[in-house]
Amino acid sequence: MPNPQTSLFETSSNVPLAELKHGQEADFFALLTAKEELTTKDGKPYFRVGFRDAGREVNFPIWSDSTWANACRDDWTVGEFFKLRAQFRETNFGPQLEIRKIRPVSDEDRAEGFDPAMCLPASRFDPEEMFAELVDLVKTAIDEAPVADFVLAVLDKYREELLTMPAAKYNHHAHVGGYLEHVLSVSRTCQYLADKYTDMYPDMQPPLRKSLAVAGGVLHDIGKLRELDVTPAGAEYSAAGSLIGHILQGRDIVREIASDHPLDEETLLRLEHIIVSHQRLPEWGSPKPPMTPEALLVHYADDCDAKFQMMLLALADDATDGPFTSGRNPMHQRIYRGGETSE
Repeated sequence: MPNPQTSLFETSSNVPLAELKHGQEADFFALLTAKEELTTKDGKPYFRVGFRDAGREVNFPIWSDSTWANACRDDWTVGEFFKLRAQFRETNFGPQLEIRKIRPVSDEDRAEGFDPAMCLPASRFDPEEMFAELVDLVKTAIDEAPVADFVLAVLDKYREELLTMPAAKYNHHAHVGGYLEHVLSVSRTCQYLADKYTDMYPDMQPPLRKSLAVAGGVLHDIGKLRELDVTPAGAEYSAAGSLIGHILQGRDIVREIASDHPLDEETLLRLEHIIVSHQRLPEWGSPKPPMTPEALLVHYADDCDAKFQMMLLALADDATDGPFTSGRNPMHQRIYRGGETSE
């Protein structure tokens, strides 16, 4: 029976998994993202596996009587990279792979272009440029010097981690550089909203503090640095992430930075409140709802950016025919594309 350790590739014609067309057979590199042992309604055992590169993930069954059943059970490990020769097919059950050959990647594969990063989705924007834009935003939009210095100290301390962090394990901005993409977008929205409402309500008491709104936008998700571990297979929840979550750990980071870059007591309290309230509801993880104008702006800027990315992905990934997508997406609803309805 074929074994992934001995299935050799006599020739190489590597084509990215994301570029394969229906019926096309080719060699490609992919990451094993899932392997789940299941049973059909009729009692037939099988494994449901997932392989992906940066642009596509394919989930399909390996049946118990398949050529690859034993190898799948014994030799395929989630989080490892493989070289495959397979035929790609579009079916009524979604994309499928018919595997011809498979083996773990080797050092020699790097000469053929293998790089672990090629199997991980990444932001369409350059992380270095996003980080520079975020620093510039802090310097220009936060006019309270102690607050600006505080936020810059956080960014400087965690710069390397932030360049590659995803914003989440699932649902929104769950890709390399996704954290910066999300946080930069939220921070820009906070700047816009703070300017808008300051101009509309100049007599508001106490005045809306734009510096706090922007600082909150930059730091609202900082606890994800401890909530998520970045692995070859993408983001995974750390033990602290599962037991505590990113909201309280974000407050911890803010307090730690404040020991070397102190803020006045009122400012620190308000910044901590933005962190702990930015998801608004207890079932979403926030122990308190937004109770300041700045916290309210951060919550809705964050929620809007996350929801918009979910809708973007739902429209991009859904293969359903007709004017509506299916409801099987992170938003748990159908989305209208346009055109004549048949209902």
